[in-house]
Amino acid sequence: MTRHNEAAGLSGAEQVTLRSPAELADALPYVLGFQPDDSIVLIALHGPRGRFGGRLRLGIPRIPEEWPEVCDQLAECLISGSERRAGRPDRLILFLCQEPAEGESGQEAMERLRPLAQCLRTACGRLEVPVFEALCISDGRFWSYVCPDRRCCPPEGVPLALPGTSVMAAAATFAGVQVRGSLREMEARLAPLDAPRAEEQERALDAAGAELVPRILDGGGCAAVCAETLGLLGRMLDRFRAAPPVADPRSADLRDDGLLDDQEAATAIIALQDRRTRDRAAGWMEGVEADAALRLWRALARRCVGSYGEHAAAPLTLAGWAAWSTGDELTARVALGRALRVDPDYLFARLLHQACNEGVSLELLRQCVRREGADRAVHAAVHEELE
Repeated sequence: MTRHNEAAGLSGAEQVTLRSPAELADALPYVLGFQPDDSIVLIALHGPRGRFGGRLRLGIPRIPEEWPEVCDQLAECLISGSERRAGRPDRLILFLCQEPAEGESGQEAMERLRPLAQCLRTACGRLEVPVFEALCISDGRFWSYVCPDRRCCPPEGVPLALPGTSVMAAAATFAGVQVRGSLREMEARLAPLDAPRAEEQERALDAAGAELVPRILDGGGCAAVCAETLGLLGRMLDRFRAAPPVADPRSADLRDDGLLDDQEAATAIIALQDRRTRDRAAGWMEGVEADAALRLWRALARRCVGSYGEHAAAPLTLAGWAAWSTGDELTARVALGRALRVDPDYLFARLLHQACNEGVSLELLRQCVRREGADRAVHAAVHEELE
């Protein structure tokens, strides 16, 4: 079965035509910029050559009874979002990416996910945008739910190409496009610290909460807490800015963790729960300042341990905003997605997530953040962009 698709993400002359399910499977990490784990991925196709358009990723729901509702929402979200940005897609490509459960083979995982693939195909079909190809990627192999040709898509699956050996990999390397590891690795940079550090940090958070929460709730003391916290955060930011760069992400995060002590991290985390303090901190969003701020917000998110897990919504959202403001949409989406898992009702994260999905102008957002509070700024920018 032949597929002709021009891969998005490569500029100018570096367009690549993908002619088979194997080439589509190999291209996925380069289209997204990372290796998706435990993910539903939908990609819009436009025109007779199937030019790649908008894309959407969501974790695979663990409860099969939730699949029909989720599928309807995903299909509606991608198709309506594509209509606003690049016109209605002509068709879609679907990927289901999940490693086998314990004692399960890749082929068994594929069969377990077959009803989900069918549910997504049906949901897209109801909106009159057919799924052109549906692939399952598991245990280093891929299967097509669509292709009946056993010569190219046998029942036992097809091994994925070795990393860096496909046509897409060569073109991506030439164009300077990088794959930043797996989604799991990216999310690990935002995950809470493990014991015994977590126990020490939680005790510091208890002490900071006992001291700061009464002052924040007291109208007279809140302004003082905000000013003190911004001073503390500014000193932290200077420290992060002065630290020499470290190339390896894990080593860089360990170094950044060592730049904070438990008590000052706890003070910053508790104080950032106040919206006014968080809004002022959102102003660190450009140039070298934003790069250091992203590292600081990530480090503070890792300090939200134990019973303070929901407190991570503030630094995670600030991390998403700092990343997006510097043009790193991938890191922004990962941070905002985690913020919404921590607290689905956190308004700043919800609004930024919507703005990111709607393709709202970054400069418009920056202008709004300079003028007013973060929640109001993003809401105003989204409203203005969609008018």
